[in-house]
Amino acid sequence: MTADHPSDSLLRRYARGDDDIAADQLWAVESHLETCAPCRGRLGPDTVAEAAWAGLEPLLDRTPQMPRARQRFNAWVSPAAGPWLAMILLVTAAAVALDQLGAAASGRVSLVLLVAPVLPVLGVAASWSRALDPAFELIAATPRAGLPLVFRRTAAVLAVIVPGLAVASLLTGLHLTLWLLPCLAFTTGTLALGAFIGVTRAAVTLTAAWAVAIVAPTIAFNRMSAVLNENTTPAWAAILAVGLLVIARRRMAFTRLEANR
Repeated sequence: MTADHPSDSLLRRYARGDDDIAADQLWAVESHLETCAPCRGRLGPDTVAEAAWAGLEPLLDRTPQMPRARQRFNAWVSPAAGPWLAMILLVTAAAVALDQLGAAASGRVSLVLLVAPVLPVLGVAASWSRALDPAFELIAATPRAGLPLVFRRTAAVLAVIVPGLAVASLLTGLHLTLWLLPCLAFTTGTLALGAFIGVTRAAVTLTAAWAVAIVAPTIAFNRMSAVLNENTTPAWAAILAVGLLVIARRRMAFTRLEANR
């Protein structure tokens, strides 16, 4: 690939159907050809394709097409994620209400702080779950699938949940650093572990581990865990950095259907 267009040699290999083209190069070429007519012209005439297109073009003109705005929306948000995001915001609101009503004994335990790290994990799992998305096979097979799609949908989840948590922190008096870094670290940790065992399985595993190791003891002893104070900020930042590094090294794992599990 050049800075803007595929090289002539790569296009010739693509036109011949060579099977030794790297997967990321193949998807990059196919994605580029979708929007670049000059490069499609560089492929040269294809009589078989032209004959097929001549028969399909009249049918396509009469076929209803999905609006482009809806296509762009689906690239960022899974249709199955809407109810999950609404549920997560309701959980946040419930945690705020319980904190405000003093349901946590003597106010020493903040339910908002306890649930904040794992809330985005649930949204990410819903956005990239083959069990919740009936079109997961089609999506995973598109040229723009893989890590870019995972990042887009994760960003969409964070764009909804982080502002909600920010409002919750203002209402409950929590400092931003207490929940934001754990929130981002858990999200990247889910994607990093998901590159090995699947995003949904990773989300369930990390959420269960957090509930057993942190939430249950905190509520039982009515004392906030030491992992959720300002002194642990460097540790959460390190977890975030390691998670991003693992995602970068394992980025091709998200092009396989196993990442949806």
